Amino acid sequence: MSGARGKRAAWIALVLLSGCAGLPPKPPAAQLPREVPLSPPPESSIGGHWPMTRWWTRYADSTLDALIDQALRDAPSIATAHARYLNARQAVSVASAASGAQVQANADVSRQRLSSNGLFSPSLLGFDWYNQHDLGLSVSYTFDWWGKQRATVEASLDEAHAAQAERSAAALLLASSIADTYFAWQADQARIELARAREQTIGREREIAAARVEAGVAPPDELDRTEQSLASAREQLAELEGSAALRVVALAGLLGCSTAELPPLHARSLPAIDAALPDDVRIDLIARRADITASRWRVEAAEEDRRSARADFFPNVSINALIGVQSIDAGKLLEYSSRVPGAGAALHLPIFDAGRLKARYGASDAAVNAAVASYRDTLVAAAREVANEATTLNRLAAERAQHLRALEAAAALKASAAARVAQGVVDPRTELSATESWLGERDALVELDAAVLAANIGLTQALGGGFERSAQP
Repeated sequence: MSGARGKRAAWIALVLLSGCAGLPPKPPAAQLPREVPLSPPPESSIGGHWPMTRWWTRYADSTLDALIDQALRDAPSIATAHARYLNARQAVSVASAASGAQVQANADVSRQRLSSNGLFSPSLLGFDWYNQHDLGLSVSYTFDWWGKQRATVEASLDEAHAAQAERSAAALLLASSIADTYFAWQADQARIELARAREQTIGREREIAAARVEAGVAPPDELDRTEQSLASAREQLAELEGSAALRVVALAGLLGCSTAELPPLHARSLPAIDAALPDDVRIDLIARRADITASRWRVEAAEEDRRSARADFFPNVSINALIGVQSIDAGKLLEYSSRVPGAGAALHLPIFDAGRLKARYGASDAAVNAAVASYRDTLVAAAREVANEATTLNRLAAERAQHLRALEAAAALKASAAARVAQGVVDPRTELSATESWLGERDALVELDAAVLAANIGLTQALGGGFERSAQP
C-alpha cells in the first residue's frame, strides 16, 4: 500500500515538474538611474527653491489666479486626464475583486417533458412533465501561492498611480500655458501703449516735415521718409493689437470656454522675477517631475505584469463548494432531505500550450525593457528642459543688464535734446528723434522682460511645478 502511495506521489511530482520545465529564470529588478544626466550649473545659477504647488501665485496677479483655477476645474484636457485616472482606479477594483473568494447565489425553476423514447419512460414514472427547482450558494477560491493574482493587482495599482501622475503633468502643462499666454498678452498691452506713443511722435515729425516742404526749406523726400516711418509704426501697432486679440482667443481655448466667459483682463506691469536652480536639482528632480514619476510607475507596472506572466507556469489550485437544495416539488424544496451539498478541488497545470506562456512572458519582458528605455528618455528630456531654460534665463539676464544701460543712455539723450529745444538751440525734430529712439529701447526691454517671464515659467514647468512623488497615495 505504501508502495502505491509512493508511486502516486512520484507520478504527481513528475507531472508538476514537466509542467514547470519551461519556467524562465527569475529576472533581476530593473536598474534605473538615480539622478538626471544634468551638468552642474554655474554657481550663479543655483541657490533657488523648488516651485510650490500653486506656483503661479508668486506673481501676485488675481486675474491669473482666477484663470488657472477655472481651467483646472473645467478645462477639457484636465477632465480627460481625470477620466483616465478614474478608469485606472476601476481597473484596480476589477483586479482586486478577481483575486478574492467568489460567492454566487443561484436560483432556477424549469419545466421539462420526458421523452417517450428516453431512458426512463413516462409510463414507468407515471408522468410526462415535471418541474425542477434549484436553490444554492456556490463558493470558489483560487490559491495565490505563486503571486499571480497579487502581481496583477499591483500592476493595476501602479497603472493607476501613473495615471494620477499624468493628470498632475497635464495640470502643470495647462497652468504653464495659461501663465505664458497671459503674460504675453500683458506684454502686448505694454507694447501697444509704446507703439501708440511712437505713432504720435512720428506724426508730429510728419507735421514738421510737411510744414518744411510747404515752406520750401526741405525737399519732398523728407516728407516721404516720415510718411514711410508713420506707416511702419501703424503697421506695428496693428500687428500688436492683432497679437493681443489672438492671445485672448488662445486663453479661451485653454480654458475650454468662449472669450466672453473669460474673467475681465486688465493691463498690468510685468512682474519682476528672481529665478535660480535648486542646489540638489540633479538628484531631487526625479521625485519632482510628474512625467518621470509616471514613467517610473510604468516600469513597476511592467515588472508586476512580468511576475504575473511567470506565475502562469506554476500549477493553479482552486477549491469549490456548493450548498443548495433541489426538488421537483416546490413545497419540499426547503426540506432537509432536498439538500445537495458538494465540494471539490481542481489542479490546472499547463503542459502543452503551443508556446503561449513563453510568448506572453517574452512580451512582458520586452515591455519591461521598453518601459526602462522610456524612463531613461524621460530623464534625458527633463535634463534638457532644465538646462535649456536655465541657460536661457542666464543669457536673458546678461542681455537685460546691457539693455538697461542702453535705455539709460537713450533717456539721457532724450532729456538733453528736450533741454536744447527748450533753450532754442535746436528745433523740435531733435527731441522727437531722441524720443522715438527711447521708445524703441523701452519696447525692446518689454520684449526682453516677456522672454524672461516665459523662460521662468518654462523653468518652473521643467522643475515639476511643485509635484512630489511622496504625495502619491
